[in-house]
Amino acid sequence: MSMKHLNRPNNKLNSKKIGKHYEQIACQFLIEQGLVLLAQNSQYQLGEIDLVMRDKTCLVFVEVRYRKNANFGEAEMTISFNKQTKITHAAQLWMLENNFNIEDTEFRFDVFAITGKNQQWIINAF
Repeated sequence: MSMKHLNRPNNKLNSKKIGKHYEQIACQFLIEQGLVLLAQNSQYQLGEIDLVMRDKTCLVFVEVRYRKNANFGEAEMTISFNKQTKITHAAQLWMLENNFNIEDTEFRFDVFAITGKNQQWIINAF
């Protein structure tokens, strides 16, 4: 087995580290745009929310996606309908847990996509 094979970042620990790194990039960018961080990596049995932020009076649930390059499509294209449903359910649980009334609270779902060196903030992505 070559050293090249041993050093490939394909295990879960490295994936988590890479994910956290790009979540920090997204978080910093969004803070610079005036959003306020409320929570990071809120995990529930049926899904996870990468970032929960506030944009004036609106709660913003942010999904961060990263792709090293666009060979297999842009990062934002990796969010399936199933993933959107999981994020939506997790957001509802987060709001209940944090005493936000779902009926009276303005909220949206954004995507922060990083493909290679390009980054894109998609407001109201789904």
